[in-house]
Amino acid sequence: MLQNARYSIDDIKEEARQLVRQGRVDRQQRIYTLCEFLPSGEWYCIECELERNDFLPRDRIIDLLGAEEWQED
Repeated sequence: MLQNARYSIDDIKEEARQLVRQGRVDRQQRIYTLCEFLPSGEWYCIECELERNDFLPRDRIIDLLGAEEWQED
């Protein structure tokens, strides 16, 4: 989980990727779903960083992740 007091958009995206890979969230869920897995007192800072990067909590996680690279099994 994120541990820093300041969150970059890259940190948020990486955390979302990990949660998707683990099956804890789905790409089609809203970004605000991530607040269940991130430090509760820090969601405001995370939300501000999302907005600075033109994302809204109601956007879908897939929008945050953008293009993903797939590796063959």
